Amino acid sequence: MPGSVKVTGVPVDTLFANSYARLRMHGLRESLIELIRRTSAEIPDDVQRGILRGLEQEKEGTIAKSALEIIEKNIELAKRKSQPLCQDTGSILFYVDCPVGLNQVEFEAEAREAVVAATKLGYLRQNSVDSITGKNDGTNLGPGSPNMHFHQHASDEIQVRLMLKGGGCENVGAQFSLPNTALKANRDLDGCRKVILEAVHQAQGKGCGPGILGVCIGGDRASGYEFSKREFLRMLDDRNPDPKLDELERDILKTANELGIGPMGFGGKTTLLGVKIGAANRVPASYFVSVSYMCWAFRRHGATLAQDGTISGWLY
Repeated sequence: MPGSVKVTGVPVDTLFANSYARLRMHGLRESLIELIRRTSAEIPDDVQRGILRGLEQEKEGTIAKSALEIIEKNIELAKRKSQPLCQDTGSILFYVDCPVGLNQVEFEAEAREAVVAATKLGYLRQNSVDSITGKNDGTNLGPGSPNMHFHQHASDEIQVRLMLKGGGCENVGAQFSLPNTALKANRDLDGCRKVILEAVHQAQGKGCGPGILGVCIGGDRASGYEFSKREFLRMLDDRNPDPKLDELERDILKTANELGIGPMGFGGKTTLLGVKIGAANRVPASYFVSVSYMCWAFRRHGATLAQDGTISGWLY
């Protein structure tokens, strides 16, 4: 169409017609149900490798070794039986990278239907309650559930990532405002290091460790926490492209694993499996460090969708 806006050479109206109209008529809901099943029951390969590394370094006969062995058996059993890794299937967080023109309202409607179906199938536990009345209607639907994050990009490809974040690990997240005089933490990376390690110390074994940290330096109180959770979408064994943050990630991982907290707080060398840190601009008056904590049951998967809504590839 003359004069129409184009994305990577494809008119937006064509993207809309070909990408979503066909997608909704065919396999989108089924694909999202399978994504939920896989995320709930099958731990990602990068996390599995981290747990195996932890098993290798813990001493025989210790409680730490036994805890990781139980975790490993849990992982195998959940995958074999296609049942949730943890009884708390957590907050449901969708991250959708989509082309311009995708109907986000209808996509979310399909995602909500997929959540209801997955709950009936047992892939999700009935654990979303009304915060005022305490009522649980058994669907996992309600304000903020599922939580949808859409990001448009200059491509006709649709990628959907899902994170199921349990309440135990969410409870031990922390946010600090620098400077922090009690910790002698100034507004610099050394100050960030001090407060991040303080968050690990405060968590002890309460977050179902060994854990993974997602951190945002900067932003405001709301965006900092949201940004910190996006860090969990990275591969556990990747390297930060920012040399300073890469060094900080590796330093905190090494130092945390020398604290002796260990799996479930039982002592040992495996307190954290990974540390992922990003930075967001801030206003001069504020310097927040937001720390999200993920338990060992790191339920995060993603898929690329074909034009008919079927899964064309897995992202993890």
